[in-house]
Amino acid sequence: MSNVAQLTPENAKENTNDMIEINDSSRGLNYDENLLFEKEFTDTPGVDLPKPEGIKSRTGQPTREKIGIHQVSEPQVVRHFVRLSTKNYSIDSGFFPLGSCTMKHNPRLNEKLARLPGFAHIHPMQPESTVQGAFEVMHDLQNWLGELTGLPGVCLTPAAGAHGELAGVMTIRRALLDQGKTEKTIMLVPDSAHGTNPATAAMCGFKIRTIPTKETGRVTVEAFKEALGDGKDIAGMMVTNPNTCGLFETDIAEIVDLLHDAGGYFYCDGANFNALVGKIRPGDFGVDVMHLNLHKTFSTPHGGGGPGSGPICVAEGLKPYIPSPLVIKEGDTYRLERDGERPTTCGRLKGFQGQFGMHVRALSYMMSHGADGLKRVSEDAVLNANYINAVLKDDYHAPFEGPVMHEALFTEKYQKQSGVTTLDIAKGLIEYGMHPMTVYFPLVVNGAMLIEPTETESKAELDRFCLVMKKLAQDAKIKGADYFHTLPQSAPATRLDELKAAREPKLRYKPEAA
Repeated sequence: MSNVAQLTPENAKENTNDMIEINDSSRGLNYDENLLFEKEFTDTPGVDLPKPEGIKSRTGQPTREKIGIHQVSEPQVVRHFVRLSTKNYSIDSGFFPLGSCTMKHNPRLNEKLARLPGFAHIHPMQPESTVQGAFEVMHDLQNWLGELTGLPGVCLTPAAGAHGELAGVMTIRRALLDQGKTEKTIMLVPDSAHGTNPATAAMCGFKIRTIPTKETGRVTVEAFKEALGDGKDIAGMMVTNPNTCGLFETDIAEIVDLLHDAGGYFYCDGANFNALVGKIRPGDFGVDVMHLNLHKTFSTPHGGGGPGSGPICVAEGLKPYIPSPLVIKEGDTYRLERDGERPTTCGRLKGFQGQFGMHVRALSYMMSHGADGLKRVSEDAVLNANYINAVLKDDYHAPFEGPVMHEALFTEKYQKQSGVTTLDIAKGLIEYGMHPMTVYFPLVVNGAMLIEPTETESKAELDRFCLVMKKLAQDAKIKGADYFHTLPQSAPATRLDELKAAREPKLRYKPEAA
């Protein structure tokens, strides 16, 4: 029996039949906490009030002898909510292998600055003269984003990535209409794209033409030419680079030249800019429009529905068409664009200025890192993903050869031979106190397991994750599907009937009959 306490690239690749044993302490103190309404009545409530005497009811309703609130003490209440809080898996308690898409580390410095009274306690209806500091932050952020992307036109309004997509495609549509190119009605979208890409294009009135990528995981010149046709009806192309398979689009420069020759615009989904920031400017390889997820690349909080922030950056020729208002500097004074000041704008997206708290956090992150630090961020993100890819590629099937960018993609192909699926592996990670990776996406491969470690995870944490993944791969061979269908065993809620939960959800608490 071997107990691998520390995984290294050398011993991780050794083929061994020894059983991997993991002495894991993450399963202890895992409370199965009931609802507060299910707590027992006690004689020691947290509040001791005298019984009211001689008070006449003003509602006209009969007096109730019991109101049904359980009499719990302060320690019971505090422990109840603390235990509930431990059920919220967070980056502060463990590793998120699904990466920046949902959660990555947020430096506490950013939080401190966002909570300064001059930022946290202002109101969007205040006179401009009283919020000059906030405008300066936004103006500086516009400049930073323009410099990092090589795209000088920046609008901070969009409240999330998908909102940024909408702003970007609206900008393209407004430019085409202004140029009288009404025949350009087709948006090209790879089949590996985020689902919001074709949805956004359709919302803006475009028809979708899909570019297949299944053979290489990338858009090839040949596939693009076939989708482009004569180019007369092509409005643009939406591509994520690096793409959703974790791969850099190696033919992108040639493809963009062909697109531009046909009069189309290149929209780059900037969701994965985390892998490029400081290394290359998207404007330099032909991007016309892109959105940036500040919560992914620049650390602002995200997850659980938001708040996100999705500014767009555009090339010089599209600046007249981006949403309004922008923050403008005149001398030493900052102001917002006035309504009607830029008639070519595609319009206003929000009542106010996006997620201002996110703007403070993102600028704090950029200024604390500097240009050299942001470059190191992308280098570390790519290094971590390639480390995981190298350690696990003998245990899990990697559908595409070669190095990856910021995330490693595997499939269930090897485990499926034992009847074990991607969902089973995800449940196994829960058994070891880890959040599962992104599962079943991208759809271009079967049983996808998409692992994005981000730049802030240590080698020790990556080693622990890889050790658990290798253990699960070994268990799939030896113990088979029946064992995995019992996982997780140590969590308060074990294997659920997810189909029944989706079709017959229990949405209301019903006390048991006395």
